[in-house]
Amino acid sequence: MMLLAIDTSGPVCGVAILKDGTIAYECAAVNKLTHSTNLMPMVETAFASTGLTVADMDRIAVVTGPGSFTGVRIGVSTAKGLAHGANKPCVAVDALEAMAAGAGAFDGVICPIQDARAGQVYGAAFRACEGRPQRLMDDIPLKVEEFVEAIRPLGERFLFLGDGMPVQKARLQALLGEKAVFALPQQAYLRPAAAAYLGSLEETEMDYLQLMPMYLRAPNAERNKRLMEAAHGK
Repeated sequence: MMLLAIDTSGPVCGVAILKDGTIAYECAAVNKLTHSTNLMPMVETAFASTGLTVADMDRIAVVTGPGSFTGVRIGVSTAKGLAHGANKPCVAVDALEAMAAGAGAFDGVICPIQDARAGQVYGAAFRACEGRPQRLMDDIPLKVEEFVEAIRPLGERFLFLGDGMPVQKARLQALLGEKAVFALPQQAYLRPAAAAYLGSLEETEMDYLQLMPMYLRAPNAERNKRLMEAAHGK
């Protein structure tokens, strides 16, 4: 299988190509440029560096969330355009599962968390195993205190990673003490290679028209619209 993977769900813009079970190309960009500026040049470089084209791909994988509303839309829209132009199927990759897959072996509970602001995180829980991580808890938006209470029964040591980790590190240490472990910088972000790996395992392919962002809560604009309508009795 040959697969292009795209991730723009968090602060890192990532692209990877998987070819016959190995990573043929991986690039992750952390800079002041927006994902909309970074992404297509990264895709073009991936193909130029490997001598492949989008026509050679068997499928296109994209991280559909949870994460930044704008970031996720950029990745999904780009994947849709590529898939439509080349007539390729798509697969959706979960951001939190991809982070857990890239975390490596850990004897405990892997807890990827994305910063959802206002003291909340998008979080889930996994256990490392051969193949894809074993999911222990579904993706859910919670206040960090509520998230900690949800994961407590799952184990004795908890590895935190993702862009919510540095934001909530002090609070997590206060709540969990020595049970809280924090990923090293090179492990703390979503690796594009992990998204490519999970994309290769996904059994459900879809047409680009079916590919949609995964939001765990409504975007601010949508929530504000509902509040305004409620205030005016609509």
